[in-house]
Amino acid sequence: MKDIFSIYESIQDNCIFKIEEDYPEVGVYLYVYENERCVFDYLQDNIEICKKFAFEEFNVPIDSWKLKED
Repeated sequence: MKDIFSIYESIQDNCIFKIEEDYPEVGVYLYVYENERCVFDYLQDNIEICKKFAFEEFNVPIDSWKLKED
């Protein structure tokens, strides 16, 4: 059985921001893409911390995140 992890996305100022869950013991990743190239990645403890970090570092509005549907 394949594990299912949530992915959230926000598009701001020609950048794509993605939050991707991993196993709880690993954490949650925040990726920043410019021109389809990952330019930053950060590991945080949970999704809410990722959203706050993205807001503080890149001014990504906390309410702009959308859950990606497969």
